[in-house]
Amino acid sequence: MSATDTSTREPNDLERLHIDIDRIHKLAESLLPVYAQIGLGETLADAELNHTLSELISVLHELHPADMAVVLESLPLQERVLVWKLAVPDEDGEVLLEVSEPVRETLIEAMGKDELLAAVDDLDADELAELAPDLPNQVVYEALSTRDEEERAQVAAAMSFEDDQVGALMDFELVSIRADVSCEVVLRYLRRFESLPDHTDKIFVVDDDDVLQGVLTIRKLLVVDTDTLVSEIMSDDVVTFRPEDDVEEAAAAFERYDLVTAPVVDGNKKLIGRITVDEMVDVIREESEADMLNMAGLQEEEDLFAPVIDSVKNRWMWLAINLCTAFVASRVIGMFEGSIEKIVALAALMPIVAGIGGNSGNQTITMIVRAMATGQMSTNQAWRLLRKEVGVALVNGIIWGSVMGSVAFLLYHSIGIGLVMVSAMTLNLLLAATVGVLIPVAMQKWGRDPALGSSVLITAVTDSGGFLIFLGLATLFLL
Repeated sequence: MSATDTSTREPNDLERLHIDIDRIHKLAESLLPVYAQIGLGETLADAELNHTLSELISVLHELHPADMAVVLESLPLQERVLVWKLAVPDEDGEVLLEVSEPVRETLIEAMGKDELLAAVDDLDADELAELAPDLPNQVVYEALSTRDEEERAQVAAAMSFEDDQVGALMDFELVSIRADVSCEVVLRYLRRFESLPDHTDKIFVVDDDDVLQGVLTIRKLLVVDTDTLVSEIMSDDVVTFRPEDDVEEAAAAFERYDLVTAPVVDGNKKLIGRITVDEMVDVIREESEADMLNMAGLQEEEDLFAPVIDSVKNRWMWLAINLCTAFVASRVIGMFEGSIEKIVALAALMPIVAGIGGNSGNQTITMIVRAMATGQMSTNQAWRLLRKEVGVALVNGIIWGSVMGSVAFLLYHSIGIGLVMVSAMTLNLLLAATVGVLIPVAMQKWGRDPALGSSVLITAVTDSGGFLIFLGLATLFLL
C-alpha cells in the first residue's frame, strides 16, 4: 500500500473478497442498463433500484483500497467505470497505485481533470512520480504547481530514473538523526511526529552534511538506557543502494538479508531516500508475472476485460511464430509420408516422442530462467549446467524410453518399433535439455528477457526434432 494510506478499513480475507466481488458484479450489472440510458450522476426514480444503488455504495465504501483494486480488475469495462464513479473519491489515488497498468489506464480515461487532481492531491512525491507517466501532462503540471519546491524536486528526481532503477521507487519520507545525541533526545524527537512513515524499522544516522553514518533500529532504541548515545549503539554495517541500481537486484537483497527498509545514497554516501519492503514485494510479484507471461508468448500484462483488438495485438506475434513452427513440424511429417503409410503404428507413437520432449524441455527452461532471475546462474556456468541437464535427460530417456519401448512391443509385436521408440525418446530428451539451456542463455546474451517466448520456442524445437528423429530412425531401420 502507499505510504500515505490513512484508510481505517481492514483488508478482507480471500474468501470474503471473492464474495464481495460476486456481490458487486451482480449489483453493478443490474444498475448498468439504467445508467447507460440516463447517465451517471442522475437520480434514480425506482425505489428498488435506489436500494440496489445504496447497497452497492455501502459495499464499496467498506473496501480497503487494495481490495478495491482487485474488484476493479475483476469487472468488465462498463461495470468497472460505474463502480469507480461510486467509490470513495478520497482514496482514488491509492487505488490507482494498486491496480495493474492496463486497468489504471481505463480508470484514468474515465476521470476528468478535476477528479484526477483531487485523486493525486494527498499522494507523496514518490507516489505522484509513479503515477505521472500515466497522467495527462496538464494534470501533472497542475499537481506539481501546488507542491513546495522540495516536493517538486523529489518528483523530478524520481521521474529522472528508469522504471527498473531503485531511484524510481525511492521513498523520501524517512527519519534521520545525529550520532552525538542521546536516546532520550531521539525518543522526544519521535514523539513530535503524528505518525512515523510506514515500515519504519530503523532510523538513519547522518552527519551535518546528511552523509550516512549508520542506522539505529527501533527495537534497540526501545530497550537501551535513555542516556546512551546513538553513536554507541548504532550499526555502521548497513546495506545501502544507489539510485541507479537495478530493482530486481535490490529485491533479491531484501529477500536475502530480510530487510524492511534500506537507505538510498548518492556517490558521496549522502542519504537521499529509502526503499521499503512493500515496493520490493511488488517488484518480485511483477517480475514473476512478467516471466510467466513471456514464457507463454504474451508481450505485456493484459487487462482481463480488454477490448478484443487490444488482446489480439498483445498475442499475435508469438501465435504467428507458433504457426510457422507448426508448419515446419508438418513438413517434417510430410517428408516421411511413405514410411507412415507402410507402418501405421508410427502415426500413433510419434506424438508421444514429441510430447515428452516438450515437457522435459519446459522443465529445463523453467529451472534455468528461474536461476537467472534469482542470480544463481551466470553465463559462465551454462556449460556445467548443460552437462548436468544432458545427464538427467540421458537417464530419463533410457528409463522412460524403455517403458514406452516395451509398451510399443506389446502393442505391435515388433522389437524394431520398440527399439526405435527407446532411441527416439532418448535423443529427443537430449535435444530438449540442450535447447532448454541454450535458449535462455542466448536470450540473455542478446540483451533480451530469458523467459521471452521460451515455452513456444522449446515446444517448436522438440516437436519438429521429435518427429524428425523418430520417423528418421524408423525409416532407416524398419523399412
